[in-house]
Amino acid sequence: MAAPDSVSVLIPAYNEGPVVGEVILALRAAAAWHEILLVDDGSSDDTAASAEAAGARVLRHPYNKGNGAAVKTGIRAATGEFVLVIDGDGQHKPEDACRVVDQLGAYDLVVGARAGHTQATGVRRAGNGLLNAFATYMTGREIPDLTSGFRGARRSILREFLHLIPNGFSTPTTTTLAFIKAGYSVAFLPIEARQRTGVSKIRLARDGTKFLLIILKIVTIFSPMKIFLPVSVSACLLGLLYGAWTVTVSGRIANGAVLLLMLSVLVFLVGLVSEQISALRFEGRG
Repeated sequence: MAAPDSVSVLIPAYNEGPVVGEVILALRAAAAWHEILLVDDGSSDDTAASAEAAGARVLRHPYNKGNGAAVKTGIRAATGEFVLVIDGDGQHKPEDACRVVDQLGAYDLVVGARAGHTQATGVRRAGNGLLNAFATYMTGREIPDLTSGFRGARRSILREFLHLIPNGFSTPTTTTLAFIKAGYSVAFLPIEARQRTGVSKIRLARDGTKFLLIILKIVTIFSPMKIFLPVSVSACLLGLLYGAWTVTVSGRIANGAVLLLMLSVLVFLVGLVSEQISALRFEGRG
C-alpha cells in the first residue's frame, strides 16, 4: 500500500478557475500528499491563480496543447514515487483519491472506474460501453471504464510509456492499454463520479474515432497478431467460401477467391513479422 506522502497529485486543468481551488483544498484536507501539482494548459481564466492560492505547485503552458500534453508535463515534473491524476472539475471525491492510493503498491496502475449511471448522457454511456467492449476483446482483460482520467500509477512506469501518450484526450486509453499489454498489474476500483462543473471538453463524435484508433495502435504495438490474425482468418474463410461457390456454379475458381486467399497469407505473414519486431523491441528496451 502506498502512503500519501509518496504520491504526487497531478491535476491537468484548462479553464477550471471557478472550482479548481475548492478541489485542491479538499484534497489537502483528505491526506498529507507529497505534493499537489497543477498544470495550467493555457487557460484564459484564473485557473493558475486559484490553484496557487489553494496551495498547489503550478506549471503553465503558454498555449492550450491538450490534456495529454498537460499530463506529460506533470509526470516529468512530479517527484513522488507514485502519481495520482485527478480532474480539476470537481467530479472526483477526495475520499476516492485515498481509496485509489490504498491500492497502489499492490498494483502498478489503479483506475477509478465510474459507475455507468454517473456518466453524463445515455449516448456517452453507450459510446463508452462500445469502447470498453472493444478494448476488452483486444486485451483479453475485462475493462469496465477505459476513458476514466482518474487514476494512480508508479511514476517510473508512466515515464516508460510517455512517448506513447498523445497530446489530446486519449491519455487514459493509452496508459490503461499499455500497462495491461506490457504485463503490469492493473486494478479497476469502482467509484461514484459527481456531476462536473462546466462543460466537458470531450466530444463523442469527434473523439470516439480517435479512441478506436488509439486502441488499434496500442494493441498493434504490443500484440500485432491480435489484429492481423482475425483479418487473415476472415479473408481465408471468405476466399474458401467464394471459391467453393464459384466451382459449384461455373466449374472453376474465380480470380477474386484466389486474391482473397493470397491476401490471407500475406496478412498472416506481415502479422508474424510484426509480432517478432514487437518482441525484439521490448527485449531491446529491457
